[in-house]
Amino acid sequence: MKTRGSRQVFLGVLAVAVLVLAWVVVRAAQGPSAPSGSAAPGASSTGPSVSGTAGSGATDPATDPVSGLPWVAESALPAPARETLALIRAGGPFPYPRSDNRTFDNRERLLPPHTTGYYREFTVVTPGSADRGARRIITGSSGERYWTDNHYGSFRRIREGT
Repeated sequence: MKTRGSRQVFLGVLAVAVLVLAWVVVRAAQGPSAPSGSAAPGASSTGPSVSGTAGSGATDPATDPVSGLPWVAESALPAPARETLALIRAGGPFPYPRSDNRTFDNRERLLPPHTTGYYREFTVVTPGSADRGARRIITGSSGERYWTDNHYGSFRRIREGT
């Protein structure tokens, strides 16, 4: 009887250990997240921490309530960025096929945290640049799109069709 009880205790402890390990793996894959009751990454109680941008967080119509980032109208983007959006909608072809439509890892952690592979990166051609330049559009699997003109130093959420 003692052996059977010991085996049940062992299996119970093993099951708990497997659940804890699975939880840790899932949390690690999702990336860091803010503790309960604290501001989301890139946001504070006074608004998003975006250089040169003032805002009041989710109540500010100029700020995306999901990401905490400022909105930018599609029509306000430079022409090459609007052309890149059109290529994304059409599925390509893209000017840098070895680099475009590849996973964006969000290493800077300025976009909302998601699992690896959620974000894709697209080059926005910079006329006169000898390389890909610093301008990118990042897309999320749920359809959201972000603009950076400073190689991931900051982002703005694109408000499409405006």
